[in-house]
Amino acid sequence: MVEFLNQLLSQHYLEYENSAWMILSALICAIAVVIDLVVRTFLGKLQAQAEKTFTLWDDAFLTAIHLPALMLIWLSAGFWLLQILQEHFSIIVLEADNPLPKLILIVLVAWSCLRFLNRLEEILTSPDVMKKPMDPTTVGALSRLSRVIVAIMLILIVMQSYGYSISGLLAFGGIGGIAVGFAAKDLLANFFGGLMIYLDRPFKVGDWIRSPDKQIEGTVEDIGWRQTRIRTFDKRPLYVPNSTFANISVENPSRMTNRRIYEYIGVRYDDADQVSAIVEAVKQMLKQHPEIDHNNTLIVNLDRFGPSSLDFFIYTFTKTTDWIHFHEIKQDVMMKIIRIIEEQGAEFAFPTTTVHLVNEAPEGLLNN
Repeated sequence: MVEFLNQLLSQHYLEYENSAWMILSALICAIAVVIDLVVRTFLGKLQAQAEKTFTLWDDAFLTAIHLPALMLIWLSAGFWLLQILQEHFSIIVLEADNPLPKLILIVLVAWSCLRFLNRLEEILTSPDVMKKPMDPTTVGALSRLSRVIVAIMLILIVMQSYGYSISGLLAFGGIGGIAVGFAAKDLLANFFGGLMIYLDRPFKVGDWIRSPDKQIEGTVEDIGWRQTRIRTFDKRPLYVPNSTFANISVENPSRMTNRRIYEYIGVRYDDADQVSAIVEAVKQMLKQHPEIDHNNTLIVNLDRFGPSSLDFFIYTFTKTTDWIHFHEIKQDVMMKIIRIIEEQGAEFAFPTTTVHLVNEAPEGLLNN
């Protein structure tokens, strides 16, 4: 191309002889600038239209391909400029069978996929965009796993393009994977334990969890691939291997719907006649209490004859699950029970022991 243009210039414009490479280089740069402006404008208008739709995938797709598309324009221009320079100066910088141009295209596609995953993660977890945002922990885990898969595929394609046999690598990976699996079984158990946490979602970051099987209780701060970090209530970090959660029961109080009030109250045996009135008054008080959930079980009954008291119990649920507010409600309920017992002329029982003494003395003592 350069030689043909030089011959054409030598026939009509002798002063520009051997300047074909400069003219072609300038022309390629000008074309690249024009295409760049056209693509920017076109993608900008498409993105503006996509933002008006309810579909979120088109927004993520257009955002993902924007920079790689512009990069492809200038890399293509650079490739043609390199070809012109090689022909003009008779040098070889990039051989004809070099796989680098194809690999650059593959890298740009992989870059677009990674940008798409990042943007999709932002959209799915954003309360400003989604009516019901997805769990950031689960979305982040799936996004990281997808990025790892894209990176591995890119590496394998690059190796295959440069003549490396990936079949042998895959075969070695299969055999070596068995050995690695035995050597790193704990690591793999933790990895799959973390994967099950992400999929089953028994808890998420920010939840308060505890285990009746282990001394584990606190707020989840981070769920990693190997271990989960829990902040205990005395503010110490607790690091739990993920495989542990596959073998223990986990309680998640953060997901409770109500909190329970379950208390026993004892009155004196001398106040047995007032027990029925006390129980009924306490039941009515709970039914009228604004913080008690009346859609759940509500029980107030005499339950047992204690050693020194007649014991009745209250069993009910509050509307709130907040720990501090719950105790304020519980205190209010118990203070009202105190007033009810006092209003009925009864008293609380306390541990007492009654000793009965026999007035008659044994016959042996009287004879003496």
